[in-house]
Amino acid sequence: MIEAVGLSKFYGSFAAVREVSFAVPRGQVAAFLGPNGAGKSTTMKLLTGYLSPSAGVARVAGLDVAAHRQEAAARIGYLPENGPLYPEMTPLALLRFFGEARGLHGARLRERIDAVVALCALDAVVEKSIHKLSKGYRQRVGMAQVLLHEPDILIMDEPTSGLDPNQIRDVRRTIRELGRQKTILLSTHILQEVEAVADRVILIHEGRIVFDGLPQEMTTDSRTLEEAFYALTGSVAA
Repeated sequence: MIEAVGLSKFYGSFAAVREVSFAVPRGQVAAFLGPNGAGKSTTMKLLTGYLSPSAGVARVAGLDVAAHRQEAAARIGYLPENGPLYPEMTPLALLRFFGEARGLHGARLRERIDAVVALCALDAVVEKSIHKLSKGYRQRVGMAQVLLHEPDILIMDEPTSGLDPNQIRDVRRTIRELGRQKTILLSTHILQEVEAVADRVILIHEGRIVFDGLPQEMTTDSRTLEEAFYALTGSVAA
C-alpha cells in the first residue's frame, strides 16, 4: 500500500534522503523512526506528493504519486506535524469545508462528519472555535479532517508531539483502532510510540534506512529499544 523505491531528495549537494526503499503492506502500522533531522518528514512529503523526488519512485495503493497525484491523494490521509487548521473556524465548520472540497455533500457529508467526530472524541468541542482548543483537541481535529474521506492509507508526522501524557494516550489509542483497518506510516523519534502502536520499525539515519523489521528484532542481545537506537544512529532517543 505504501512503497518507496530508491527515493532521494537533494538540495544542491545536500542529500535530505538518499536511496530510501521500503514497502508497507495493507493493515500494518509501521513506525518510521529516527533522530531529529534524519529525513523522516522529507520522506513523508515525497510519499504524499508534497515534494517531488530528485530520484526514485513513491507509490501508494499501486499508484505512482508523481504521475497520478490526484488519484493518489484520494487514497491518503496525511497529518503533518502541527497540521494546518483555520483557527477562526469551529471543528464542525472545518470538517464541512474540507468535506465539500473533497466532493462530499448532503447526507453523505453529514454521515462522515458524525463518524469522525465520534472516532476522534470531538463531541464536546465541535462548536467551539479552534483557536480556543487545547493542542490535544487541535490534533484530534486534524486527525478527523484526514479521516473524513475514508482513506486507505494514513501517513502521520509526529502525531503526539507536544501533547501531555493523557493526550498522548488518547491519540495512541485512536491510532491502534485505526490500524485494524488501515495502513499507517507513523513518523516519530519517541521510542515509547513504537512499543505502544507499531507492528514494524523502519529506522532512518542521515537520510538512509539503517533498520527495517519487527520491534523485537531491534532488541536482540538483550538490548533495550533505546540501546538499539543509539547503536544504529549514535543518538540518544527522546
